[in-house]
Parts: sequence; structure tokens; C-alpha cells
Amino acid sequence: MNVLGIIASGVAALLITVALARIARRAALRPHTPAASDGRAARAGLLRRTGGAAAVLGVTAAAGGALWLGVADDAPSSAAGLLAGSGTVAALGLVHDLKPLRAVLRLAVQTAAAVLVVCFAGLPPVAAVLAVLWTVLVANAFALLDHADGLLTIVGVVTAAGLLACAAVDGGSALALLPAALVAGLGGFLLHTWHPARLRLGACGAQFTGFVLAASGALIQAAAPSGRAAWAALPALATVALADTALVVVSRRRAGRSPLRGGNDHVGHRLRRLRVTVPGTAVLLALWAGVPVAAGTLVHAGLLHPAFLLVPLAGTVAAVLALLRVPGYAPPRPAPPRTTASRTHVRRPGASAPAAPAAKPAEAHAKGASVGTARTASGRPTVPPPPTGSPSETAAVVADRS
Repeated sequence: MNVLGIIASGVAALLITVALARIARRAALRPHTPAASDGRAARAGLLRRTGGAAAVLGVTAAAGGALWLGVADDAPSSAAGLLAGSGTVAALGLVHDLKPLRAVLRLAVQTAAAVLVVCFAGLPPVAAVLAVLWTVLVANAFALLDHADGLLTIVGVVTAAGLLACAAVDGGSALALLPAALVAGLGGFLLHTWHPARLRLGACGAQFTGFVLAASGALIQAAAPSGRAAWAALPALATVALADTALVVVSRRRAGRSPLRGGNDHVGHRLRRLRVTVPGTAVLLALWAGVPVAAGTLVHAGLLHPAFLLVPLAGTVAAVLALLRVPGYAPPRPAPPRTTASRTHVRRPGASAPAAPAAKPAEAHAKGASVGTARTASGRPTVPPPPTGSPSETAAVVADRS
């Protein structure tokens, strides 16, 4: 294994990614004038969304340069096929960032890229079919982790480090080239995608990262000696990505939603509902990924029995069942009560005010009884009417009052 060449490719990937990401960050955060705020703001959002292209260019440039210099002298065709397939998927993701594409078209291109990888690697038919299915499934599972700042980046660093260790155990430089460059490139890009993120991986960086991890894992396990149970370590290297996909599919099926429909129901979203911070979510999932990745690496090296992989598997199942109890969807809003709309009279300019409705006879009698002369219990008035007769009669009435 060409250790110096692998280290040099990793350092080159780190430097190129950091330089390109810094340029993209300055362009995205460049201040704009209020007069051109709409156009500049849209341009800045596009640059942040396509910032993952910096990591893709850094990793592919470093790995391609090392391949051209002859670092992968043991199996250059496998490294070339892996680089070509991952580059195709990255170009597809960049187009999707600029203009969203249909899921069927993206799935077809990913399948064609996976077929290209297994053809360059020269796998037998049965292993080739399994490798294609695994690559497409796991690549999309890893891409779904790009729903929180720094989440996919740090999980990708942990997983790529495990793949690099597995390739180093077998002594192959070709299959260790791209994981080493990916570890360095994502590590340099993590400074920009950490919360609060200034750049995002986007579909370009997420699809590229997932494809490299999935295809490298399949090729490394296929090239392992048959005397070891290296195949058991393959699912362990993608535990977090597969757990997130299983959580999303099960919860959407239980809620009657389509599994292809997006939503805030991933692992990171549910942890945020449990009041875990965004950086805490990334660190927690990195630790979650580190346990099965370490166990899978030891199993691949033959230092640990495959039965020990049941421990992180049981923990992952328990975590998924616990997260299923966290609400993933907002409750439906209750329908507003129906009220009868009252008719209102609109007064036109120049029109007279509407006449007040006539009072009912009973109401008028009651009003007259309350406003008129006070009466006794028998209904007689307490004050007699004023006299209208002669002066003698008036004097008699006054005498009666006194």
C-alpha cells in the first residue's frame, strides 16, 4: 500500500476544498445594495445551496491527480470507475440544485453510475447486481442525512474513516484512495457547514458523499479475503443512514403518507423536538455512527466475532422505536365553526338612513307603562290628572291633596 501517496492525496483534498469553500463563502456572503437586494439575495442563496461543489471538486481533483501519478497501482480500473461514477452522480446533483429533476430520472442516472463502477471493478454477475442495489439504496440513505447543519458532513467523515481503515487492513491503495480524500475534503468543508452553516452540501455534495461511501463499501467488502466474515461489516458501516431511512419510511406509512414525500420527520428533526441543539444533534449522530463503524472495522479485520455486531444493531433498533414515539407531523388544524352571516345594510352616498323597525304592540305597551304615569297595584294612577273644571273644583282638589 502506497501510504505516502494516500496521505498526499488527503492533504491535497483538504487544501483544495478549504480554498474553494472560502471563495464560495465570500461570494455568498458578499454585501449587497438595497436596490439590488432581490437578485443578489437569490444569487447568494444559490451559492450557499451549491457550496458542496467545492468539496466535490477538492476530493475529485486530489483523487484524480493521485490516480494519474500512479498511486493506485494495484487496481487502477476500480479507482477510475469509482471516480467516474461518483463524478456522474455529483454532476446530476448539481443540475438538481439548479433545477429540480424528477426522482425517476435521478434514480436511473444513479443506477447507471453504479453499473459503471461494478463493470470497471470486474465483479461477478451476482456480486455486481447486489453491489448495484446496495450502492443506490445506501447512497440515497446517506443523502437524506443532509437535513441539519453539519450532520451529513460529520457522519460522512466517521464512515469514510472506517472505510479507509478497512481498505488499509487489506492493503489496497486503489480502494483507499477515494475514502482518504473524502475524509480530508469533508473535514475541511465541516468548518463552513457547521451551525450556523454558511454553505451547504446540497444535492451535489450529498449525492456525491453517499455514492462514494456506498460504492467504496461494496467494493472493499467484495475484495476482502473469503476466509473472513467481512460481509457482516458492510451494514454496520451505514447504520445511521439506514436507521434514518427506516424511521422515515415506517413513520410515513403509519401516517398514511407517501414514502417519497418530503417532511420534517428525520432523526435530526425529532431530536430537535426533544430540545437537542443543532450542534448537539450532529455530535450525537457522529457518536452513534462511530460505535457500529468501529465494530464493523474490527469485524472486517478479523479481530472481533460478527456476533458482536448485534449489540449496536439492538441499540439502533431501540433508538428507532423510541424516536417513533416523538411526533413527526403537526396535528391537523380543527375546522372553524360555521356561523350564519348576518346581512348588513350598506348606506350609499346621498341615501337616507334606513328607518328603524317599528316596535311590537306588546313592547310599545310595556314602554308606555314604564314611561307614562305611575300606577298603584290595582292599576290606578297615583297622581290624578290636572283639573280642567271651574275654580271651585280646583280648590277642592288642592284641599284633598293637602
